[in-house]
Amino acid sequence: MAGNGTGHATRGTDGWWRRSVQAHVQTWRPYTLAHPALVGVAGACTAGGADRPGTLALAAGAPGLGWLAGHYLGDYFDRHLDAIAKPQRPIPSGRLLPEAALAGGVICAAGSALILAAANWRTLLLFALAMTGIVVYSRICKGRGISGNLVRGALTALAFVVGAMLAQPDPPWRVFVPALMFLLHDTSSNLVGTIRDVDGDRVCGYLSVPVRHGVDVAARFALALYAGAIAVGTVSAVLMPMAHRSGYTVLLVVAAGTGVAAFVPLLRRTRSVTRSVTGVAAPTETQAVALRAHKVLVVERLVLAAAVIAAGTGARTVLGLLAPVLMFSVVTQRAMRSRHELPPPSPVKPGTPGTQRKAYQP
Repeated sequence: MAGNGTGHATRGTDGWWRRSVQAHVQTWRPYTLAHPALVGVAGACTAGGADRPGTLALAAGAPGLGWLAGHYLGDYFDRHLDAIAKPQRPIPSGRLLPEAALAGGVICAAGSALILAAANWRTLLLFALAMTGIVVYSRICKGRGISGNLVRGALTALAFVVGAMLAQPDPPWRVFVPALMFLLHDTSSNLVGTIRDVDGDRVCGYLSVPVRHGVDVAARFALALYAGAIAVGTVSAVLMPMAHRSGYTVLLVVAAGTGVAAFVPLLRRTRSVTRSVTGVAAPTETQAVALRAHKVLVVERLVLAAAVIAAGTGARTVLGLLAPVLMFSVVTQRAMRSRHELPPPSPVKPGTPGTQRKAYQP
């Protein structure tokens, strides 16, 4: 009997560890982690560090750890919103303690800060801005229209500039042109994410762009921002000095084509919603289309970052890096993304009126 009890206890402990590890991995969003790393590497390559593997490793690692910190801290600050809109996520489901998420965020942020302090202490100011942006985004700007989307875009631009400063303490002016491209691009993709989350944001009192103005306005605004990003990238291809202009141009065209594949079905869907219900509500199908569009943009932005890297290293070199990164993103999104973003439908008994969830004010 004692042996059986020990066996049950061991299996219970193993089950707890497995659930805990799964909760942490889900919080990491593995399908997003290559993006900040590639953006940091792109910054280093733009500033002349393409031939320094150690610098490139630091330029990937510091933004990557900062990104992880943002996921942990974002989920910690959003735990009340998620309890209403996305109860399946690790913290509201009870699989990850809020204190563990906070600790994870602090540890990852500290690791990023240590890398930056050792490599170039001047980057610590940008690190402080990024950490402040993470908190401001979750606590203030996320529920206040375009300001939240702009903060998210600015975090990616900061990752790019940090990568550049790890290669060259005083980066050249040309660094800020691709930084603007990444700012516009990630503002756009984050805005697409708010279309996916529009129902939950509305219930919880978050005044995002689609909640305020409708999903069609939000989709068209996101497309305009995306077009602006591609326009900046095109100007870079024409005006900026590049060691490998052809590789950059080809990958930029591939990224733009992929972006079109993301936006066309989204715009078709949001326009049909506007015609049928004047943009007041977004049915579940719209959220699913927005999620699919965002999945495509998660892949597309890897190609965009690779284009900037290719400008310094050549297409052949960057393709060897991009291929496994793209495969990893696609596979992990397919395995994890939908369950993390869309809550399971709540069963409603026949004849029972819908329940109104309590609004949460950020």
